[in-house]
Amino acid sequence: MNGTDSLWKKSFAGLTLFLVILGASLFLPARSLHYWQAWVFLGVFSVANTIITVYFLKKDPALIERRLQAGPRAEKEKSQKIIQAFASIFFIELILFPGIDHRFGWSHLPVYMVLAGDALVAIGLSIVFRVFKENSYTSSIIEVGKGQQVISTGPYRIIRHPMYAGALLMLFGIPLGLGSAWGLLLFIPLMAAIVWRLINEERYLSINLAGYIEYCAKTRYRLIPRIF
Repeated sequence: MNGTDSLWKKSFAGLTLFLVILGASLFLPARSLHYWQAWVFLGVFSVANTIITVYFLKKDPALIERRLQAGPRAEKEKSQKIIQAFASIFFIELILFPGIDHRFGWSHLPVYMVLAGDALVAIGLSIVFRVFKENSYTSSIIEVGKGQQVISTGPYRIIRHPMYAGALLMLFGIPLGLGSAWGLLLFIPLMAAIVWRLINEERYLSINLAGYIEYCAKTRYRLIPRIF
């Protein structure tokens, strides 16, 4: 098996395992498969991530290889290990809680709000896809790759962290897509963890990536134009 075949196999094995765990995390807390919101969300999320994975396996396999290293243990900076640990906990809670909400019937979101949540998930992932196309060095961990340069084109012309902006849009859409109004409360600590991560990341890049300080001076906003 050559390196390309190995990367395809590894990528799809990881994606399949993640989607199986995600499905279990949706339906087990609900104690029912009669949870149409979860089926629609799982379909949207699975299709979008499969498209992204296939595209970059063909066009930029190095990006996929870099992104296979993820999670607190993969981080090299101690501060990022801590941040990632908190973010992982909050993400798990964001996924698990809507099933409990569905089981006990605490939320009663109309269909259009559920579908709007799924649309936010799709839009958020499309932004992430656009960022990946613009910046091949987008890694799952905080590091500076060999030959890496500051990217200031595409979405990076508008804000400094477009991938996090897309991720936050997706994460906000998840509880809505799963029919859980109360689940939106769990988005708040996850958003705080991501903001904490990007501020810490900027400190690291200012020291380790040539030209990043100048880029920050030119592109003032981190996540939301004219706000933050």
